[in-house]
Amino acid sequence: MPLYEHVLIARQDLSNTQAEGLIEHFSTVLADNGGRVIENEYWGVRTLAYKINKNRKGHYAFLRSDAPSAAVQEMERLARLHDDVMRVMTVRVDQHEEGPSVQMQKREERGERGDRGDRGDRPRGDRGDRDRGDRDRGDRGDRGGDRGERRERTERI
Repeated sequence: MPLYEHVLIARQDLSNTQAEGLIEHFSTVLADNGGRVIENEYWGVRTLAYKINKNRKGHYAFLRSDAPSAAVQEMERLARLHDDVMRVMTVRVDQHEEGPSVQMQKREERGERGDRGDRGDRPRGDRGDRDRGDRDRGDRGDRGGDRGERRERTERI
């Protein structure tokens, strides 16, 4: 069977136990339709990038499943109909990674931000006292038209 990863975002006014209850509910939906949940993680309440249904935060949950596509479609359909679920995203993967997801790993285990190759190693240099040429900061320069003269409008007849 195909392997999937699901991320659910539930409303912020739910309790932690209610949010974890949603994980169990959708796990049983997958199981009832011939699939199985390999692993689930509750990521907690996190700030959203933008408001969804007037909510700024949401309970995040992550599921790894091995299920037929009909089971995944049924789970997504029920999640869209559920009042407490704001968003659901499902991604098909070739294989599940071992261990906790990236969101659950500690910063030390993930690595430093400087591990991006050559980009993090280049020097920035001194950015103070930039040479701006012979123009004054307030001068905007010639813009191609004489601002003192008034342009005539052509009227349509």
